[in-house]
Amino acid sequence: MTSSRADYGLLCGLMQAVRDDAVLELQVIATGMHLSPEFGLTYRSIEQDGIPVDRKVEMLLSADTDSAMTKSVGVGLMGFSDAFDDLRPHIVVVLGDRFELLSAAIAALIARIPIAHIHGGETSQGAIDEGVRHAVTKMASLHFPATDSYRQRIIQMGEDPGSVFAYGAPGLDALHRVTILTRQELESQLDFRLDSPIAIVTYHPVTLERDAAEEQIDNLLAALLQENVRAVFTKSNADMQGRLINDRIAAFCRERPADYRLYDSLGQAVYLSCLRHLDLMIGNSSSGLIEAPSFRLPAVNIGDRQRGRIKARNVTDVGYSVAEIASGIRQSLSAAWREGLTDMENPYAGRGDASVSLQIKERLKQIKLGESLLKKRFHDIGPNSDPNSSRPVTP
Repeated sequence: MTSSRADYGLLCGLMQAVRDDAVLELQVIATGMHLSPEFGLTYRSIEQDGIPVDRKVEMLLSADTDSAMTKSVGVGLMGFSDAFDDLRPHIVVVLGDRFELLSAAIAALIARIPIAHIHGGETSQGAIDEGVRHAVTKMASLHFPATDSYRQRIIQMGEDPGSVFAYGAPGLDALHRVTILTRQELESQLDFRLDSPIAIVTYHPVTLERDAAEEQIDNLLAALLQENVRAVFTKSNADMQGRLINDRIAAFCRERPADYRLYDSLGQAVYLSCLRHLDLMIGNSSSGLIEAPSFRLPAVNIGDRQRGRIKARNVTDVGYSVAEIASGIRQSLSAAWREGLTDMENPYAGRGDASVSLQIKERLKQIKLGESLLKKRFHDIGPNSDPNSSRPVTP
């Protein structure tokens, strides 16, 4: 299942690998922001890539509140129950920590369909994503974390080591698959001049910080003006107060159309090309930690949304004030800082050979289905652990 442009960009390589394997059958469920005109109806991008969408599960409510998010989970639960009853998949693959995953995971758990979870074991201490991610981990039978450290955290949560496979971040495979546009081609696609300094900016609500989004986004915008940094903005997620953030950015861009532009959805090739050609990333997206290091792109990470995640040297952590954000921008644009990134390695790259999606596909292909996959035992660790409390997944 895929709920947004962001997770589709990470999943599309795996989808294509499954589709192209004669032994496997790919089924795709699109939900969440994919089906919203406000976010560009991005399910069409999936179909344009030659991947049929088998079911569309409508679940987003139009309100911008925590109550609306909760009700969306309930609507989605009914939709996924019907979709799984119709499609009858053998395994349900989900990625990340979006609240939409709860609907899919609960429906699959009750329908006794094994869940494979990608990008588990991470932390994001400023958002409800933290709880969603770990809840899905406990419902899942198979785990594909991005690093060995995250693998150990999943095992620490009681998951069988034989079911946890750290191959890397599958989204980084796209760096070897997608054709990166030239700077001139990117300007044409964006219909926006790329004079430096220019940033790609994505800011999401810090969902465990109530009623803070307006001040936070206003401070970010003020820092851009103070430092004379132009920007390509991508929209905030459909979380509580996400619409408020998008409205503030849209108004800011309308007043300064020559220097600031907001896009509903860039698409994978254009987005990765921005990481190649723009001068820095600003905001609180996980992309600054996962994709940006592969481009040696400096990232100014604002606030607590990504607190606890593994970060490469390209990331500068700052607080929410205008002064802190501005200071992070100045550091990230300095020649000395950029020179220090020339030999940086991406901790999420796995073997670095664009094989993560293929490795996950092969593991899914080899897994023996049946009750042994569903009847998980809690894997105890430590000196008093029970050696009979877990067993390896049978390939």
